[in-house]
Amino acid sequence: MSIQTYLQFEGRCEEALKFYGEVLGAKVEMMMRHKESPMPAPPGRLPQGSDDKIMHAALRIGDTVLLATDGMCSGNPQFQGFSLNVSQATESAARALFGRLSDGGKVTMPLTKTFWSPAFGMLVDRFGVSWMVMVPA
Repeated sequence: MSIQTYLQFEGRCEEALKFYGEVLGAKVEMMMRHKESPMPAPPGRLPQGSDDKIMHAALRIGDTVLLATDGMCSGNPQFQGFSLNVSQATESAARALFGRLSDGGKVTMPLTKTFWSPAFGMLVDRFGVSWMVMVPA
């Protein structure tokens, strides 16, 4: 069994893929736009002008593959009830990553020492995705 995270960016997927490529070194392994699908969406399912939006993408970040889409292209992504956790080997690497991920987003817990980690912090990135950045104890 395998469980994968599938993020629905509601119209900002291409921007998110580029951002995660720059910040996390993510690599797009596969991407299909709506206009490339062998089975087009039923009429009225997506807003006009959605042909170039991303129907499906696979994004590799280290050993993890995240799946992503523009979803229904509503322009209003809703990421609630989960966080993506990323570990870094050193405090300086964690600080650098935390700063890049939080650029344009919101820090919900500054990177700080905790009883389980020499550096742990939480943020919501510019797309609304919640992240936890940490250095393992």
